[in-house]
Amino acid sequence: MSNSTSNRKPAADTTAKKPAGPDETAAAEASSDAGQTAGDLKKKELIDLVVARSGVKKKDAKPVIETMLAVLGETIAQERGLALQPLGKLRVTRTEDKDNGRIFVCKLRRTEDAPRQFKDPLAATAE
Repeated sequence: MSNSTSNRKPAADTTAKKPAGPDETAAAEASSDAGQTAGDLKKKELIDLVVARSGVKKKDAKPVIETMLAVLGETIAQERGLALQPLGKLRVTRTEDKDNGRIFVCKLRRTEDAPRQFKDPLAATAE
């Protein structure tokens, strides 16, 4: 199993290959400290990155992101697969019940396509 981990590229390598637009530059600056350590992406950082890329106000984005994460968690708990591009295709391969929770072993397949660039939010925000 150590062979598969040594073949993985660090998260910082994949983000460095993206072309930097004005929104992405702000997102990169917001997460520059986290990118150096390649640690886990926390919910607060995810919300900040989405706000920076989309231009949506944080108060509008936060409940949507939290609801989306809840739906994704419930879907995985039901052991259903996910096919969500550009994230990729996720499949639950195994589960194991432990005293402190349930472990889900998943496989995530991603294509090497370039990430999509979103210039405008899907809907105009009401002021």
